[in-house]
Amino acid sequence: MTIENIEMPKLGESVTEGTIEKWLVKPGDTVNKYDPLAEVNTDKVTAEIPSSFAGTIKEIIVQEGETVEVGVVVCTIETEGGAEAPVEAVPANEEPANKMPATGSRKPAAPIKREVGAARFSPAVMRLAQEHSIDLSLVQGSGKEGRITRKDIQRIIDSGEIPTAETVQIEQAPKSVEQHVSAPAQSASAGKAADQASVSTAAGDIEIPITGVRRAIATNMLRSKHEAPHAWTMIEVDVTNLVQYRDSLKNDFKQKEGFNLTYFAFFVKAVSQALKEFPMMNSMWAGDKIIQKKDINISIAVATEDALYVPVIKHADEKTIKGIGREINELASKVRSGKLKSDEMQGGTFTVNNTGSFGSIQSMGIINYPQAAILQVESIVKRPVVMNGGMIAVRDMVNLCLSLDHRVLDGLVAGRFLARVKEILENITESNTSVY
Repeated sequence: MTIENIEMPKLGESVTEGTIEKWLVKPGDTVNKYDPLAEVNTDKVTAEIPSSFAGTIKEIIVQEGETVEVGVVVCTIETEGGAEAPVEAVPANEEPANKMPATGSRKPAAPIKREVGAARFSPAVMRLAQEHSIDLSLVQGSGKEGRITRKDIQRIIDSGEIPTAETVQIEQAPKSVEQHVSAPAQSASAGKAADQASVSTAAGDIEIPITGVRRAIATNMLRSKHEAPHAWTMIEVDVTNLVQYRDSLKNDFKQKEGFNLTYFAFFVKAVSQALKEFPMMNSMWAGDKIIQKKDINISIAVATEDALYVPVIKHADEKTIKGIGREINELASKVRSGKLKSDEMQGGTFTVNNTGSFGSIQSMGIINYPQAAILQVESIVKRPVVMNGGMIAVRDMVNLCLSLDHRVLDGLVAGRFLARVKEILENITESNTSVY
């Protein structure tokens, strides 16, 4: 009998750690090679850890909800015979590309890695601490043996009570001085505890655990609001001609192509065209510089019952309205069936959100960090409009709401960009626009 280790897999180029979301096995369970052992979540993707061996689960080492570095042993398996080559983790709801056993041998299992106190920090912890000037010697770790995790650092950032060099000096000051300055700190801590205590539960209340996906959304949105100074503007667009053109095509298009021709595809195409003419809108803040992206990759928001995903239409400016429509349909289907891959959510440079699908007529989106802007496409509604010559007509109108990062963009370029999107949309007709 041999005891084999299952380690936290590397689930992406920049991924350094993962969180065990849910164990699918328990000690004593018999597993086959490639059987899923646990669901693991990172800020990039949710995936399953497959078993590299056939055998019996010996020990669960990392508990549900705990975050550990790539390479840390999460469980052990008791096997019969020799070891086999390791199996890579695959995204949730997908099968391994090759289920044939690999040949060759593997080195003897390494000892289980343990981190003691704050003596070692993961790259993610170090990066967050450096970005927010957090002195790690002042942080109380919640991990095993007092290890400081990324959650500990994020909790400090979210609270706004970030230790600084001044705090270090205070703690190192003589005791008499420390007694004078400790009261405000205690008050702040007491205030935070009071805020948490004020959210009490009563009979009938339901406590909903925070999933990894929901936590990743919260982290990204909080970072965007904290770091990017948001500005907002809105423009009204007459899309009567677009509505008539699309409605004249939709039945034949569905029969021929097998998916719906939506208004949203026209909006994404118009935005991608305008981004080519105003490339500054396709930029990102990078600390000491602004990066203007060459590729135009449009992120679109797709909601499920309990989460929001942002898949990406790559090189949208090179695609036809039909091509964009097909990709919107395919990406949305993957999200709702749980088959969206991590690389299909990477590389977005500008976000277009179809808030109008829920009946919204005006909204202020949070920028999809690190992008510089997000455009909300609201509901198309019929309104009485004063036309040239003073005549009143019922027209199909839509509001386009733009949130922008004021570090990167100013009102002038944003206004011109929106005006160009408006011009493109208002001039879509059967005679000058092809969906192919």
